[in-house]
Amino acid sequence: MWHKKIKPIMLAALLGFAGSSSAGLEQGIEAANSGQFEVALKEFRYLADMNYAPGIYQLAKMYQGGFGVTKNLTKAASLFQDAIKLGSADAMFSLAVMYDDGKGVKQDKNKAIDLFERAASKNLAAAQFNLGVMYANGDGVIQSYHTAMDWYEKAAANNYTLAQFNLALMYYQGLGTDKNIEKSYIWNLIAEYNGNNNASKSRDLDEQQMSPSQVESATDIANDIYNRIQQGTYAPEVRPKKRTYTF
Repeated sequence: MWHKKIKPIMLAALLGFAGSSSAGLEQGIEAANSGQFEVALKEFRYLADMNYAPGIYQLAKMYQGGFGVTKNLTKAASLFQDAIKLGSADAMFSLAVMYDDGKGVKQDKNKAIDLFERAASKNLAAAQFNLGVMYANGDGVIQSYHTAMDWYEKAAANNYTLAQFNLALMYYQGLGTDKNIEKSYIWNLIAEYNGNNNASKSRDLDEQQMSPSQVESATDIANDIYNRIQQGTYAPEVRPKKRTYTF
């Protein structure tokens, strides 16, 4: 069971800025999360007027969701563009989703891919994951399981649970790589550690095809990778590129 592309959710996005050094941004986030949208809007508009990218992004989310204002996707898209000019990876991701869905803007898969790639280059795991899904499904791009694997691995290294689960599926099915039940077990176990129930069920299927010694070894490897991911020291596996032939 593949996990589909994800879309930004208002409260989750707001909570993501809880550690910001801007007191105004923190106050706006707290107000929005408690339903005090007028207070939040005041803070975000002030920050947007100061050309502060996170404030512009949050204001865009308010218009996108209709929180305290009349829902206006066109206005949201315009604000996302303003935040993108200031380098906001979150705005790149959100506008990419709008282009992908054709909501608030004319559907344009090429623009969606470009924005996802720009956000992914800034190490935004959600964008890396979405690119993996798009390449796996041939959605707006030429289908490439190998490229999908590359993006899943980057997102998985950033502790993105859905990417870890999809990566396990790729190894289990031998898509974009050689079939490898032990690696499927490893990534399912890591995703399970992060609370993915589907990964737990898939790991059980993996284990049925492995010897006790293989399970023990794979568990040790999974624990090591998981710990390094938590510490931010894990690097994605470097796999050889597929060879192409011309005749």
